Amino acid sequence: MKKNITNKKALIALAIGGFGIGLTEFVIMGILPDVAKGLHIGISQAGHFIAAYALGVVVGAPLLTSFANKMDSRKMLLLLMGWFTISNTVSGFSDSYYTLLVARFLSGLPHGAFFGIGAVVAGKLAKEGKSAQAIAVMFSGLTLANVVGVPIGTYIGHQYNWSMSFYMVGLVGVLAVSSIFLWMPKLVSEPKEPSINHQKVIKNGELWALIVLTTIGTGGFFAWYSYIAPFITDVAGWPEYMVGHAMILAGLGMVVGNFLGAKMAEWFAPLKAVSISLGIMVAFLLFNSLFAFNPYLVLVMTFLIGIASFTVATPIQMAIINTSKGNEMLGSSLNQSAFNMGNASGAYFAGLPIALGYGVVYAGIVGAVLAGLGVLMAFGIIFYRRYKAFKYRKMAVNRF
Repeated sequence: MKKNITNKKALIALAIGGFGIGLTEFVIMGILPDVAKGLHIGISQAGHFIAAYALGVVVGAPLLTSFANKMDSRKMLLLLMGWFTISNTVSGFSDSYYTLLVARFLSGLPHGAFFGIGAVVAGKLAKEGKSAQAIAVMFSGLTLANVVGVPIGTYIGHQYNWSMSFYMVGLVGVLAVSSIFLWMPKLVSEPKEPSINHQKVIKNGELWALIVLTTIGTGGFFAWYSYIAPFITDVAGWPEYMVGHAMILAGLGMVVGNFLGAKMAEWFAPLKAVSISLGIMVAFLLFNSLFAFNPYLVLVMTFLIGIASFTVATPIQMAIINTSKGNEMLGSSLNQSAFNMGNASGAYFAGLPIALGYGVVYAGIVGAVLAGLGVLMAFGIIFYRRYKAFKYRKMAVNRF
C-alpha cells in the first residue's frame, strides 16, 4: 500500500514537470505581441522565440538523454527540471532579442529528455498492465497547462509584464524540482542502456518510421491549431475574445483525449490505437473545414479535435518504447522531438494555401491530409510487422 502511494506521488511529480513544460511551450504564443513590444521588435521577429524553443527540443532530446546512462533517472530528472527552472527564469530577465533567443533555446533543451525519460520511469512505476495510464498521468500536466496555466500566464503577461509569465514558469519549475526530490523514489537496480545500443537506433528502420509517423500525423493537428484564431474570428465570425475561450475548449478536449488514449492503448495494440485516433482526426478536421462558418458548431469541433489530438500521445509513446527495446529512453525522447517537428511542419504546410489566397479553411484540409498520411504509415508498419512475423514462422517451419 505504501509503495502504491509513493508511486502515485512520483507520477504527480512528473505531471507537475509536464505542466511547467506545457506552460512555457504555449504561453509564449499568447504573450507574443507583448514580448515584441517590450523588446522593441516586430511580431514576425518575435516568432523566432517559438522556433528557438522547438529547435532546443529537437537538439536536446537525444543529447541530454545520452547522459541518463551516467546517473539514475531520479537525478537526471532533477537535473533536467533544474535546468528548465533556471533557463525560464533567465528568460524573464532578458532585455534584448538575442538574450531571450538564447534563453528560449536553452529552455527547450530539457523538454524532450524529460518526457522521454519520464515516460519510461512512469511505465516502471505503474502496476502490471497499467503503463498506459501511468504515462497518461504524466502527460496530463501538459494538457492541464493548456486549460489552466496558459490562460493565467497570458493574462499576467497582458496585465502586468511579459516577464512575469516566465517568472511564473520558473515558480512551477521550483515546485517540480521539489516534488521530484521529495516524491520520486530511486528505481532499484536500474538497467542502463549501453552506448552501443544507442548506435542501434540509427539502424532501427521501424523506430524511424514511427518517428516520421509522429511528425506527419501530429502535424495534422498543428496545421489546424496554429490557425485556430482566424478560424474562430474570420471564418466563424466570433469576436477576438472568443479565441481564448476556444483555446480553453481545445485544452479541455486534450485532457479528455489524453486519458481516453491511455484506455485505447489498453483496448488495442498501441499502433492500431494510433491509426484509429488519426483516422478520427481526419474526419473531424474535414468536418470542421466544411462547417467552420457555423459559430456554434466550430466551438463543438474545437473541443472534439482537442480530444482526437491527444488520444494519439500515449499510444504512440508506447509504440516507440516497445519498438526501441534496449533504447527506450532515447527512442522515447526522439519521439518528443518528432512532436515538435510536427508542430513546425504542420504550421508551415497549412500556411501555404493561405499564402496563395485560398483561405484559412484550407489549413484544416491540409491537416486532414497530414493525419491521413499518418494513418497510411501506421497501416504500413502494421502490415510490415505481420509480414515479418509470417516470414519468420515460415523460416522456422522450413528449418524443421
